[in-house]
Amino acid sequence: MKPENLEEKIVWYCLIGIYGFYFLGAQYILMSLVAWLLTLYLGKKLWNQTENTPTNEILIIPSTVWVWIISMLVMEVALFMAHVNFDLGVPKLITSSINWARTWAYMALFPLIGCLNIRPKLLYRGVCILCLQSIIIIPIFYLAFTLHLPPTLYTSPLRLIGGNGEELYNVVLYGFEEETYQTRLQLFTPWPPALGLVGCVYFFLACQESNKKWRFIGMVGSIAMIIASFSRLAMLCLVIVPLLTWFLVNFTQPKVQITTGVVGFFTGIFAPPLINFFQTFKEQFSKARASSSRLREVLGRVALERWKEAPIWGHGIVDPRGPAFTKHMPIGTHHTWFGLLFDKGLVGLFALAVPLLWSFVDLLYKSYKNPTARVALSVLIVLILFTFGERIEGLAYLYWPGLVIMGIAFKEKV
Repeated sequence: MKPENLEEKIVWYCLIGIYGFYFLGAQYILMSLVAWLLTLYLGKKLWNQTENTPTNEILIIPSTVWVWIISMLVMEVALFMAHVNFDLGVPKLITSSINWARTWAYMALFPLIGCLNIRPKLLYRGVCILCLQSIIIIPIFYLAFTLHLPPTLYTSPLRLIGGNGEELYNVVLYGFEEETYQTRLQLFTPWPPALGLVGCVYFFLACQESNKKWRFIGMVGSIAMIIASFSRLAMLCLVIVPLLTWFLVNFTQPKVQITTGVVGFFTGIFAPPLINFFQTFKEQFSKARASSSRLREVLGRVALERWKEAPIWGHGIVDPRGPAFTKHMPIGTHHTWFGLLFDKGLVGLFALAVPLLWSFVDLLYKSYKNPTARVALSVLIVLILFTFGERIEGLAYLYWPGLVIMGIAFKEKV
């Protein structure tokens, strides 16, 4: 497997070299450069496109990608209006706009990059190679815990250039959670749940690898990443998303419809014990990491209550230091939807909900006959589920291969 053009070379080496960039502390900065430079490269190719351009090199930006572009620009408008309303000042507006360019903008830029001539199988193989690297590195990091080595090796000096939180530039071997006595790894991500999200996205990409050996390695490596992260939501996604994707893709088949009707009938009959079962499951799910669940619930309630102070445009920024009963965690974190209501109001919430729904309909329609659309649909469902446990925009620089696959699926016709 070899890249055949400039865009494939950049994507390929960025993917298989993630660990090298991580240990240098350059991953966050690198992906920012890649996202914007490839976007400029795409713009140049569109500008130079003529009637004589070969058919296989013609670039077309599909309507779904335009929906993402417009929606993410609306995010910036909401950010601007909130800063004006709260008189946060020009320096803060500039800083927030730079952060927008490195978070929300990626949700449009990477699907846009998928409109370049990038083969899906190149991404599938690259993910499998990265998963192989993870299989090798995970035991080493666990050994570091056994040997009582320092959990954080160092903070990259590139933080002075890139800004944002220190956790984006820390090189961390492991973490230990006293509540559950669980060693949790984060590998090349800033915290363990982020590794769970990345592992889920990589799993569905690795499943599409044509080579059986590499496919097996990719699936094992991505599952190992999820287990090492000890992310409850990621483990749940690993079970729910394949079943849900299969059901959505095959729902038009008479056998599936009949089976669904029969299951629905018996579900109605046995509703009370099923409700009790799901309530018990939810309680056990929360008790697995009780303090984390309580903190997330409190942060959500506080964000929802304070959203009423600025319902349309939001507060513009997350509250960097919450009250003592939230353990001083920033208000507007740990939940995409509550966070959006807090810092970008209803405008921001709809600016994400609309492209997610649009993409879901587009991919579902195409997935009946297009394998790329099916894997993109699985990635989209993972992202939707993780909106209830993470701020997904801040992690886009990690799961970007999934966004590129979505862009490739958007441009394909049925």
